[in-house]
Amino acid sequence: MPTSRTEVTSRWTSYDDAQRALATLPAFEASREDVHSQGLDPQLGPGITVLHFADVLQRFTAVVQSRPNHVDPGVNACLQAGQRCSGYAISVKKLARQRVGNFWVDSLDFRRETVTTGWSVEVLLVFVDDTLVYKLMGGQPAIHEVDVQRKPLGPVQGWGQQLAR
Repeated sequence: MPTSRTEVTSRWTSYDDAQRALATLPAFEASREDVHSQGLDPQLGPGITVLHFADVLQRFTAVVQSRPNHVDPGVNACLQAGQRCSGYAISVKKLARQRVGNFWVDSLDFRRETVTTGWSVEVLLVFVDDTLVYKLMGGQPAIHEVDVQRKPLGPVQGWGQQLAR
């Protein structure tokens, strides 16, 4: 049965691995070089987008406007720094898709079942000059999706639509 894989190359082998790596980077203590030593260098790793001040500001506009007294100290430091503030948006995912079931039923298009497994992580790192001031992580620690497509008439299912054209 057919299989496919989607992967953004990273040192991280799981969601938990990403959490452990980011735990070693405390805000207001870690430097940009410390971040790069974790394999998060945008020059070397895919899935890392460099954000300028306006990009970072856009991500926090709603929080700053709705609750200005409850802004994280790192975000506040970024706002105060203006254009000296920058960031990295990191998106890493590892997915595997595998078709399962009866070969003939699948090949003749009566029923196709695809199981997708893996994980994904989204990280935002904010810097003032070269000091990490804020980090945020989210994503899906465990992905398990099952997609089932049924066509009771199999290969002739779409013929009516084809003939109508």
